[in-house]
Amino acid sequence: MSSSSSTSQISSNLADLKQAPGRRGILYIVSAPSGAGKTTLCKQIVTSIAGVWHSISATTRKSRPGEEHGREYFFIEEQVFHEMVRRDEFLEYAHVYGHWYGTPQSPLMDKIEQGVDVLLEIDVQGALQIKKRFVDAVSIFILPPSMDILRARLQSRASDSQEEILRRLRKVKDEVWCAREYSYIVQNDDLTQSLRELQSIFQAERLKTHRLNMQWLEQSFIAETDAVPEI
Repeated sequence: MSSSSSTSQISSNLADLKQAPGRRGILYIVSAPSGAGKTTLCKQIVTSIAGVWHSISATTRKSRPGEEHGREYFFIEEQVFHEMVRRDEFLEYAHVYGHWYGTPQSPLMDKIEQGVDVLLEIDVQGALQIKKRFVDAVSIFILPPSMDILRARLQSRASDSQEEILRRLRKVKDEVWCAREYSYIVQNDDLTQSLRELQSIFQAERLKTHRLNMQWLEQSFIAETDAVPEI
């Protein structure tokens, strides 16, 4: 089976699951050091798995080449950000690499209450805040292949200064140390393999017993078996 066929099959299987009626959506938290490939993997998860909504964070940093407001981030002024903080509009917020980042609370909570699974792409500092509020959140840490490869990826970014690159590299050790707080660790050595592993995590979490419709299970199998006449 080809990679694309395998991905389509996973998407189909996940979309057809007999989910428990009225279940809340699953919150998937994905973190990684800058340059580990987190954003690319998250985009592919959303396009390959049905029923996943990608939460978009707000930030005060400037957009990089190719980024769009409302797609990668909501790019806002610092004054606007602090006004949102005062109105308690963020589920969490943090100061990272000299800029503010925050997760808008209302759209994320609405999706979860509607039973839609949410993918939250977030830094370690924010993830640890979220995990305190959502004890059943599924947390995933993406590791780069190595420090050398990570350094090369960061240096290839035309948008980051050398000082910014060094600051990000110094923080990697602290971020990786926090990986033990996560439910899963995926090393992004090969993009295709890493995507398969992430898809498997999403599939496994959706298949957990407490998230499935046990009434459907009983009616479809146990009751049906009881109705079979003896031979």
